[in-house]
Amino acid sequence: MIDQTVIDAFNARQTVDLNNIKTMTPGEQDRVITIGQAADNLMKNRDFAMFVHQFKFEVCDALTEIKTHTAEDNALRVSLANQLAGIDGFVSTLKRAVYFKQRVVSIRETQSQVSPNP
Repeated sequence: MIDQTVIDAFNARQTVDLNNIKTMTPGEQDRVITIGQAADNLMKNRDFAMFVHQFKFEVCDALTEIKTHTAEDNALRVSLANQLAGIDGFVSTLKRAVYFKQRVVSIRETQSQVSPNP
């Protein structure tokens, strides 16, 4: 059975795209900035980067150790390639969150320059 916290996390996930950034409420924009800052901190963490690259190297080493082309070995190659794609997808998610944060910040700066508060 799926745990309730997993369901809550799924339902609370943030769905942002470039088309709806300008129409977000200030609270939603704050959340984009918070998530983007957390993603930025994670990407700048040297230990995190080391472990991501360590994982990639281990998967690549496992790929190079496969010498034959049996059905089982080919299935192993596919699974290892999927692992590499997964970690790259995760890093892309972090980069996208940082990009959205930067967009929100730049939109806010533009809005504040156009209409300064009295």
